[in-house]
Amino acid sequence: MSGGRFAVLAVCGLVALALSACAGKPKKPDVAYEERPVELLYATGAQKLDKHQWNDALRYFDEVERQHPYSEWSRRSVLMEAFAHYEAGQYEDAIAAADRFTSLYPGNASASYAYYLKAVCYFEEISDVGRDQAATEQAQLALREVVKRYPQTEYAVDAKLKIDLVQDQLAGKEMAIGRWYLRQGNPLAAMGRFRTVLDRFQSTTHTPEALYRLVEANLTLGLRDEATKDGAVLGFNFPGDRWYKEAYDLLTAKGLKPATVPVTRRRTYITRLGSGAKAGS
Repeated sequence: MSGGRFAVLAVCGLVALALSACAGKPKKPDVAYEERPVELLYATGAQKLDKHQWNDALRYFDEVERQHPYSEWSRRSVLMEAFAHYEAGQYEDAIAAADRFTSLYPGNASASYAYYLKAVCYFEEISDVGRDQAATEQAQLALREVVKRYPQTEYAVDAKLKIDLVQDQLAGKEMAIGRWYLRQGNPLAAMGRFRTVLDRFQSTTHTPEALYRLVEANLTLGLRDEATKDGAVLGFNFPGDRWYKEAYDLLTAKGLKPATVPVTRRRTYITRLGSGAKAGS
């Protein structure tokens, strides 16, 4: 997973620094709440992190903050806590730690990673299209924040890829609701969902089906001209797609055939479709 890869890269330097700082020191008993030098506490937490002992690592980083709240090690510990929570699947706690870091150290060079980690946590919580998409919306906002604040970073590159996946997820939710309305005999409500896909998510994989469903809904309402127009848009933009074949068969079965409309840009088609469909309904 690319999020995990960037997460590991971001903390490698901190872990290495901690281990080198304690090189040559005798090993001490593993007692988390014993008063010890900050370097040793931090390095022990880093070792636990390296062994994937997330909760043990969290205890040591928490001790760094508790015993040495104004040290450089404390600042690093906040970010390491966010990473440990993320790896443990404790996304809410990871987000809280990332927010704490950006609030306390907004100008720090590691703030970009904190914003990215927060976005990845929301992304990991995205559920299937049949469930509430609150996490999907939050992921989209957080990922866009990364791109806006740190456009030249590797985090922004990965965030853009994830935004495309989030867009597809949100479009899928609209399609699922639209199909449900069609099955319930409410084509007008269904058309609103399909138009949302075309207006907000037209670059996703759901666009061809959204156009087909508009053909289907318009025919159900007896809007033959609108259905023919939607079929033409679908045929021009996706001539080899299976949804165009479905639309073509549906239209010809009704004695209709998609017209060839000379347009140069796909976006123009989609825009015209939106205005035309509104007029028809």
